[in-house]
Amino acid sequence: MANKLWDKGYSEDARIDAFTVGNDRELDLALAPYDILGTIAHITMLRSVGLLQEEDLHLLVPELRSLYREAIDGGFVIEPDVEDVHSQVELELTRRLGDIGKKVHTGRSRNDQVLLDLNLYARARIEKTVLKAASLFRTLQDASEKYKDVLIPGYTHLQVAMPSSFGLWFGAYAESLASDLGVMKAAWDFVNRNPLGSAAGYGSSAPLDREMTTRLLGFDTLDYNSVYAQMTRGKMERIVSFAYSCIAETVGKLACDGCLFSSQNFGFLHLPDALTTGSSIMPHKKNPDVFELVRAHCNRILAVPGSVRLVTGNLPSGYFRDLQVLKEVFFPIFDVMDDCLDIVGYAVRGMEVNTCVMEDPRYKLSFSVEEVNRLVESGVPFRDAYRQVAASIQDGSFEFHGKLEHTHEGSIGNLCNDRVAARLEKVLEGFGFDKVRSAIAGLAGE
Repeated sequence: MANKLWDKGYSEDARIDAFTVGNDRELDLALAPYDILGTIAHITMLRSVGLLQEEDLHLLVPELRSLYREAIDGGFVIEPDVEDVHSQVELELTRRLGDIGKKVHTGRSRNDQVLLDLNLYARARIEKTVLKAASLFRTLQDASEKYKDVLIPGYTHLQVAMPSSFGLWFGAYAESLASDLGVMKAAWDFVNRNPLGSAAGYGSSAPLDREMTTRLLGFDTLDYNSVYAQMTRGKMERIVSFAYSCIAETVGKLACDGCLFSSQNFGFLHLPDALTTGSSIMPHKKNPDVFELVRAHCNRILAVPGSVRLVTGNLPSGYFRDLQVLKEVFFPIFDVMDDCLDIVGYAVRGMEVNTCVMEDPRYKLSFSVEEVNRLVESGVPFRDAYRQVAASIQDGSFEFHGKLEHTHEGSIGNLCNDRVAARLEKVLEGFGFDKVRSAIAGLAGE
């Protein structure tokens, strides 16, 4: 018979067991360190309210910290006949400490355990992603400053429009990431709340101190209403995956531009051979597969919030087993997004820009607005200047004889990269990573 926290002494149907557990054991391995940390916080609180003896706490905490290190190092396993990570942790404690191990579940349910585990897991993964996104941001800003005087054509409707620059282009994606991390901060605030103590969604008659576990786990606050805490399952995954989809949209668009700009028809960028792949039949091919795969992976992340909603959208309040399948669509976004951020940063640092793009006569008409503005500054009414330049384009006599001068904030000549960087730093400071790291280190005995 499988080891289950809800075991009542009878055997269940093996087919039902296999179907209901699914691949939850494999997915739960990612939650193991957080389940153990949550248990340390919970039993510390139980001791403070008199529901656990001091000597029991002194025996349990070292064993839990040992299990935590096993989980971090990849040595923790969920056995085939054990239902989930919660059951495995309690089973291990019982094996090592006998009946003392059976005391750790007082005042909680697997429902609030998994809520807690998921919040702790998402919080840790968000921190990792934020740091990687910030690294890509700095790479893009460095490129923006390095190539701020190198002009390229800007496009609307995929038609040549007005002069742009590599400084403006790289800087645009940097600022987009800064905005995305503002959205991620909202997701962080959502997961940085403590659901522990809500039990199965209706609280507990045990005299729990939820404020204490909130402090111990480094949360900013808690989800107060027990029913609402249970309702955050699915809502959390949707909010976090939406924040990830914002970063994915930015990175995917950058990858798409990389594909276009490195093609022969554009020729704005050159990808070194090491960043490309070849063709099995065409000897000349150098394909931007890195950017193409990033684009595809990012598009898949865009679909995750909708996938979550399709599972949760018609559920009433309370817990339902439907929620288990969310892990299958939710967990992959973290590694995929982190890998994309890493590889795009590597590609940006390795790419070479064409510093002579605007010498191509195909881009001469991108200066038409500059000529209109030059005429306006000499006293010609705008609409008359517009028609005058349009006529010269029509008869093939158009030339731009002025000097390109853009001075307003956010233009080619005034990128304001320093202000965007300051905005990002303010967002990063708001996460409060140090507080969380300190709390986790305290629980883990590090």
